[in-house]
Amino acid sequence: MEIKEVMQSVNDFFAEHVAPLHKITAVEADEKDGWRIMLEVIEEKDYMKKYAKDEMVGIYQVMVNNKKEVTTFKRQEIRYRSKIEN
Repeated sequence: MEIKEVMQSVNDFFAEHVAPLHKITAVEADEKDGWRIMLEVIEEKDYMKKYAKDEMVGIYQVMVNNKKEVTTFKRQEIRYRSKIEN
């Protein structure tokens, strides 16, 4: 049940402060009693209109402490949604 709670906490945080989540791609326990989450977010439409014709997906790494609070997040990459991963 704890993973679901961590995922919901991240979902709530991103919906309020960044953008609605598109997909959580990884959840792993961190060695310091926290969690490392990788997720995808559809970037803002204004950003997409200005810089791209295709939808852009931001890949974020999020750290969550043992109280299920987001402590840090960082966009690792931005890519076209249609880009095929190798």
